[in-house]
Amino acid sequence: MKEKLQNLLNQSLSALVVNGTINSLPAKIRIDHTKDQKHGDYATNVALILAKQNKCSPKELAKIIIEQLDESEFIEKMEIAGPGFINFFLSEETNTAVVNEIISQGNSYGSSSVGEGQRVLLEFVSANPTGPLHVGHGRGAAYGASISNLLRTIGFEVDNEYYVNDAGRQMDILTVSIFFRYLEIIGEKLRFPDNAYQGDYIKVIAKSIALKYEKKWQKFASAMFENICKDGSEGGNKEQHIDELIGKAKTVLGVDFKTIFHIGINSILSGIKDDLADFGVNYEKWFSEQSLIDNGLAKSTVEALQKTGHVYKKDKALWFKTTDFGDEKDRVVVRDNNLHTYFASDIAYHLEKFERGYDKIINIWGADHHGYIARVKASIAALNHDPNKLVILLVQFANLYRSGKKVQMSTRSGSFVTLEELRNEVGNDAARFFYILRKSEQHMDFDLDLAKSKTNENPVFYIQYAHARICSVFRQAEEKGLQFDVKKANITLLVEDSEKALIKELNRYKGVLESSALQYEPHQLAYYLRELANNFHSYYNACPFLLDDVALSQARLALIFATKQVLVNGLIILGVSAPDSM
Repeated sequence: MKEKLQNLLNQSLSALVVNGTINSLPAKIRIDHTKDQKHGDYATNVALILAKQNKCSPKELAKIIIEQLDESEFIEKMEIAGPGFINFFLSEETNTAVVNEIISQGNSYGSSSVGEGQRVLLEFVSANPTGPLHVGHGRGAAYGASISNLLRTIGFEVDNEYYVNDAGRQMDILTVSIFFRYLEIIGEKLRFPDNAYQGDYIKVIAKSIALKYEKKWQKFASAMFENICKDGSEGGNKEQHIDELIGKAKTVLGVDFKTIFHIGINSILSGIKDDLADFGVNYEKWFSEQSLIDNGLAKSTVEALQKTGHVYKKDKALWFKTTDFGDEKDRVVVRDNNLHTYFASDIAYHLEKFERGYDKIINIWGADHHGYIARVKASIAALNHDPNKLVILLVQFANLYRSGKKVQMSTRSGSFVTLEELRNEVGNDAARFFYILRKSEQHMDFDLDLAKSKTNENPVFYIQYAHARICSVFRQAEEKGLQFDVKKANITLLVEDSEKALIKELNRYKGVLESSALQYEPHQLAYYLRELANNFHSYYNACPFLLDDVALSQARLALIFATKQVLVNGLIILGVSAPDSM
């Protein structure tokens, strides 16, 4: 319907350009569903947009636009509201047609070709494989999966990708952490480093190593502390301490350092993959950072930047002139020890992404990576690619609250709530829904007690209860021998205010879906579903569905069947189930 209205307006405005009334067409005509039935079904602000550049009154221009519009059977009337909005009131037949449209299209209702098959690479979560996913990662997972589903629904081809940070210092710290726990398990008394990973999952991995290799590396225990600086709690520097332990472990273990590393990362990454799959989040590709180093792409990318004159040498290190592209300062890509920085690998990764030929590349990062955006965009421009093809969406951390008190968490110390623990406590449905209830860049407080409650205040329960209620009505109809037949449903019989309100809400679904996808805001769809559920519950309380008047019963059953279908379609996109009973 929005498309039909846009076409009508385009025809009207084009005619006004030809006769000289206005000087140009707007870049885009915005048409929105109205929130209040008094203001019709749709509204546009096109007269307000064009009035200033054409030096005329918005109300006067709105009147001219309306007069120029061709008569249409689907528009009952048009009104000018406020400073110059044009409100469209659709005919009853046009409004109610949505019910049969939904029923006939079923699970595909809402799907469109807006994306025109454009290929999108969506990277999200990409947490360091140094431990299990925690609740912060869960928000990025739910958000990314919902964005992927939304884009696919409106016609984009989306590939989900997880960038595995399996190279660098954090992975070395992980390996040393596992090695020290292994030494403890086989009987060595030693002080566990302050800056190592403290979580119990490290002990689990270490136990598996001890079972397989027994005391193979016990002989290196005493050598680990020779000529090592003091740890933080001993009056030393914990960062320097862990770095020296890494160097020592690599020296004494030799190739076995990599053996421990691979056991650790394979165990953690396997857990991450299982956790995400159980959460309904799946990927087409898991991309290894180490592969960029192994295949020389990180090195060749830096060399390519050198050839373009964007890299210079200073203090024995190589620096990328990101300030030439708006960054606040230049960035090191190769350290004075000839090791590539994480940034160098990231540049190579993005170059590899662009060379795969995607129309759009979307990264979903934690909000703490905000300062990283300018330098990544700079690298893309320096390598002669279009930085505007890269969209970076930020996700804030999620704070957990239980009994009104904030749950304290620390990743390095191991005192955090894992995504698996959260899912086990509140369930996948509540976790997926609550995570996307706010804009991704806004802080969110996750109320565990509310997520578990069976009350109308819990939005996911409220929506699922609407679906279950509708299923219950159809079970009752079957028990009474009343078979629903959409062909016998005369929708024009639906004249009650609660019925009109529900039909109006159903008409909004496609617009909300498109807006949610193109603006990367799944919370729009979540709030819509709650509003749709609210309209249904009001209808349920106002009107009986199973009547002696079979024709009216068929019409009302058709309406709630269409409502049920939209609830299902929307919940599927958000990764939430639609139970038949509760």
